[in-house]
Amino acid sequence: MNPYEKLLLQNKAWSEEMVEVDKEFFQRLAKQQKPKFLWIGCSDSRVPANEVTGTDPGEIFVHRNIANMVVHTDLNMLSVLQYAVEVLEVEHIIVCGHYGCGGVDAALTPNHLGLINKWLRNIKEVYSKHQSEIDAIEVHADKVDKLVEVNVIEQCQDLIKTSIVQKAWVNRKAPEIHGWVYGLKDGLVKELVTIKPDFENISPIFRYDIDQLKES
Repeated sequence: MNPYEKLLLQNKAWSEEMVEVDKEFFQRLAKQQKPKFLWIGCSDSRVPANEVTGTDPGEIFVHRNIANMVVHTDLNMLSVLQYAVEVLEVEHIIVCGHYGCGGVDAALTPNHLGLINKWLRNIKEVYSKHQSEIDAIEVHADKVDKLVEVNVIEQCQDLIKTSIVQKAWVNRKAPEIHGWVYGLKDGLVKELVTIKPDFENISPIFRYDIDQLKES
């Protein structure tokens, strides 16, 4: 049996198991999705949102990319963000990085990696901003993990700079923004930052006019 066929068999077994536990599960799930959380995580296969948080399908709306980035020109991420915030009306957005992130590691090197250079440039900008702090760390793995942490915090800041989040803060005082880091070695989440829906938490440079946000 090849790995692909194994996936199909595992899907069938999972489906049967879910129905055995709750006969109405899939019928209920098919009718609506009302997640309270948007998860912006890394594409790394070892950090799946539902398994990490112990939640069922339908509880978390998920966007994943290399190194859990919030890039202001990424229409994919922005579309997910807008849908989650304005249509699903999520109450929390979680940016979750993970220690030992390969994308973050690559951004610490001068290696030429082709097309991915353009994506890593965004992480390098975070590194540049915190270079003195990170370069003071002697062990490379510890450098990576420190950049993982500051990168998560910076991505949370990039979220609150968006008109999407600011408009929601004006209209419904949500969502809260959370920065997490997941440990591959122990499976535990470390909470780095929580940002409440308060315009005082946004640098004045990046604040949009509140009256205009109400009208938009």
